[in-house]
Amino acid sequence: MGLYGEHILPRLMARAMDMEEIAPLRRRLCSGLSGRVIELGFGSGANAPHYPAGVSEVCAVEPSDTAWRLAAAKIDAAAARIRRGGLDGQRLDAEDASFDHAVSSLTLCTIPDATAALAELRRVLEPGGRLHFLEHGLAPDERVRRWQRRLDPFQRALAGGCHLTRDVRPMLESAGFRLLAVDSFYQRPLPRTSGYVTIGVAAA
Repeated sequence: MGLYGEHILPRLMARAMDMEEIAPLRRRLCSGLSGRVIELGFGSGANAPHYPAGVSEVCAVEPSDTAWRLAAAKIDAAAARIRRGGLDGQRLDAEDASFDHAVSSLTLCTIPDATAALAELRRVLEPGGRLHFLEHGLAPDERVRRWQRRLDPFQRALAGGCHLTRDVRPMLESAGFRLLAVDSFYQRPLPRTSGYVTIGVAAA
């Protein structure tokens, strides 16, 4: 990955993920979580302060050692016990049906094979287990979509493989998840090309 990917990008992403405007969405994302939780793309721990007391353990899947070090203070302060549980969301190091809930926030845009990652989440969730998700993706407005397609190569190069054009709802449904509650909107003050977010809960 080189100096940029290993050291600079995780620090830039840590700043972006801690934006004050996103905090209410993270609280909403984590509402209702309980038991054993697996979080895909833990990053620098932006969700950690929002895990409710009913969460007994969080298995944090995070490939970046730098991001994991940046998360240390949030992990220590969290109400839930958080442990690092693997480096690759496409091949989870966990047994079948071993988690009550899963969390993915601004992660499916970046994983090279999001279909494989979602299949793995279905595998490790107990039957009927819930996936709580917060993702950005393909906008409904054609003018914005055109700009997303133009900017996508630059976004992938500068943001660690992050795509602007993945369509969240059909991606989840194609992977076998049933959408239980879902809401999509432009999140200010983010630019419309990267600020069309979808938040919700889906059943495995």
